[in-house]
Amino acid sequence: MAFFNHPEFDNHEQVVYCSDKATGLKAIIAVHSTALGPACGGCRMWDYAADEDALVDVLRLSRGMTYKNAMAGLPLGGGKAVIIGDAKTIKSEALFKKFGQYVHSLSGRYISAEDVNITCHDISIVGQETPYVAGLEGKSGNPGPFTALGTYRGIKAAAKHKFGSDDLSGKVVAVQGLGSVGFYLCEHLHKEGAKLIVTDINQTAVERAVAQFGATAVGLNDIYAVEADIYAPCALGATVNDDTINQFKVKIIAGCANNQLKEARHGALLRDKGILYAPDYVINAGGIINVALEIRPEGYNKDESTAKVMAIYDTLVNLFARADAEGKPTNLVADLMAQEIIARGK
Repeated sequence: MAFFNHPEFDNHEQVVYCSDKATGLKAIIAVHSTALGPACGGCRMWDYAADEDALVDVLRLSRGMTYKNAMAGLPLGGGKAVIIGDAKTIKSEALFKKFGQYVHSLSGRYISAEDVNITCHDISIVGQETPYVAGLEGKSGNPGPFTALGTYRGIKAAAKHKFGSDDLSGKVVAVQGLGSVGFYLCEHLHKEGAKLIVTDINQTAVERAVAQFGATAVGLNDIYAVEADIYAPCALGATVNDDTINQFKVKIIAGCANNQLKEARHGALLRDKGILYAPDYVINAGGIINVALEIRPEGYNKDESTAKVMAIYDTLVNLFARADAEGKPTNLVADLMAQEIIARGK
């Protein structure tokens, strides 16, 4: 398949393939848009089954970052990077330094940060080769808690729209994925009195959630059909698809995973089923909001960052109202709103 005809290619400005035999680095950096500023987005490390899967992921994620940054009101474009391989075996200082050299070769068009399987320490090694990194310890640090806070606020906004109240006490939330962000989200939900149903490939994380939050554990493929008010996807994307969509018994889908819909048409199917969908790149923007305040010239301020993350609630309230008024799926309305912001910013 020709690259420019790839179904996930969306007029990306630049796609860079990075390879280094000595370190084993195989990575892809995708710059989707710099219309609003330098492309900023995390780097994830994943053991993709095929190189094509990595390409699809980075193309979709970078586009999502363009829209995420626009909807969050940030002076940033959208970009993303993926490093191909098993994080348990391929990580090395030399590999991250080589990746940093590739980031630096883009002369600031792309700013990297943490994502799946990438830590603040990893990014600090990348930062030895380039200043175009963010999410560093001593500055904005780990973006995970801010992503979780924004997602929690977004769930409350969705509850307000769907149920008439944003009180989550007694609501049943099915959380798929208990990584750093998913577990932080569970803490917020448990503190408010929500009842949790959880699953994860990491059994230790599941046992911890059961012990700490009184959560009910279910199998990986059982999470889609549980009786719950809210499904919160917090792992990898595309869990809303043709196989799962008829299993859902929830009224809201709102979580911190990227690219939750396998295809855009699934947003319309959710709307037809009466399920309110909180568009992923709107609800999970807390991490990039926190990172963005590190990048700006005046420097990082935690209180200001927290306030901006809390405002995700209001952004979603307005988005849901517009979707109802226009009779359109929420994912399409989010795209329209982001495109309007980008067009004004050019």
